[in-house]
Amino acid sequence: MEDGAGSRRKALTAASWVVRFRCKRLHRRDSVRYLCGLLLAGAGLLACHPAAAPRRSLTFWAMGVEGEEVRTLVPEFEQRYPGTRVIVQSIPWSAAHEKLLTAFAGGALPDVAQLGNTWLPEFQAIGALLPLDQLIASSGTIRADTYFPGIWETNRMGDRIYGIPWYVDTRVLFYRIDLFRQAGISHPPSTWEEWLETCERVRQARPGTYPVFFPLIYTEWQVPLLFVLQNNGILLADGNARGALDDPRTVEALRHYLRFFERGHAPTRMTEFANLLQAFASANIAMMITGPWNVGELRRRYPALESQWTTTPLPGHKNRLSVAGGSSLVIFSTCSNHELAWKWIEFLSEPASQFRFFQLTGDLPPRKDSWQLGIREDPKMTAFYEQLSAVASMPKIAEWEQVAVKIQEHLEAVVLGRRTLEEAIPLLNRDLDAILEKRRWLLTKGLLAE
Repeated sequence: MEDGAGSRRKALTAASWVVRFRCKRLHRRDSVRYLCGLLLAGAGLLACHPAAAPRRSLTFWAMGVEGEEVRTLVPEFEQRYPGTRVIVQSIPWSAAHEKLLTAFAGGALPDVAQLGNTWLPEFQAIGALLPLDQLIASSGTIRADTYFPGIWETNRMGDRIYGIPWYVDTRVLFYRIDLFRQAGISHPPSTWEEWLETCERVRQARPGTYPVFFPLIYTEWQVPLLFVLQNNGILLADGNARGALDDPRTVEALRHYLRFFERGHAPTRMTEFANLLQAFASANIAMMITGPWNVGELRRRYPALESQWTTTPLPGHKNRLSVAGGSSLVIFSTCSNHELAWKWIEFLSEPASQFRFFQLTGDLPPRKDSWQLGIREDPKMTAFYEQLSAVASMPKIAEWEQVAVKIQEHLEAVVLGRRTLEEAIPLLNRDLDAILEKRRWLLTKGLLAE
């Protein structure tokens, strides 16, 4: 067993790798500030929380609209626990990641924060997160069996839980009922083969309509990876430290994904439509894969179309998996009042709080019992409830977002005819190996767990 100093050295080494990588995008002077802050943290600031805050105050960082709307819930919590003050700081998503890393380096992290679930592995690797298993074991509010299993597992690193799901999203198929009816289609596709057949029939009935839309922009990487998930393919190997897109199941899945473009079912130029929802509402697109936020957007922008579209779980192959997305609540290891921080997380995790948060933001609750308060009865939301029972997380590594963008970059080149899939895969594996070089080094030094 390691002593505390050994654990801190490992965290500091991993942290310095993350910070050095992130600093490549910053000015040299900013990089020096990062590293200086990290050295100070290694000297002892990691072990203590800033002492200025009163004992019964709690700092909470949240991102985007969630950071604004969660303030509505604060008065009820403060009334329940007199003498408590929750200080909420709302941070734009575009600045959140760097701000959190800077706060870690400077020993200025909040007590509790919202983290996108693809960020958890990175902050766990640098020792920033408090394991929550003991708190969960003694909780009367939070139990694993009340959550969608795939969503709960996104918070597990090794044999420990480091976050509690706050809200979830996943991708399902949106489709135009009226366009299906015109093509003589009575039900949505449930398999890959039915999906291609549906596309053919829509094109025959409406030559000017694209049957489906798959995004190619780099930040929208989910669609091709859904095909990989549904064919039991793999993306990475050797402890998630090397590219593995030459796996036969992965190659088969990507070939099927590319057929939609090759047969003209999906547009290859992302500039063809200025606005995806407008294209869907104008019948230029019959199907699209997207998330729950667009249910509210479609209803708000195009209320007259309410009866002409709906949602369904994704068509599948060997399974019908979708990607597990959303955000979790974490306690940072520098928090000085674990009890109060946990009470705040428990409060936000109560079904009534989750339902209220859904009403404020449209974010889907991660707890199944919260859906029984009125969400599941919405016919447009039923598909999300069903799909959330069949979701999987992407590889839990700090470099995941870089890996995902690189995959999308190479697949776009194939879609546009710049190279074949057979040419792209070895190039892609090579690029992923380069991205994951530091991870391999950390694994060999025993500084990361596989």
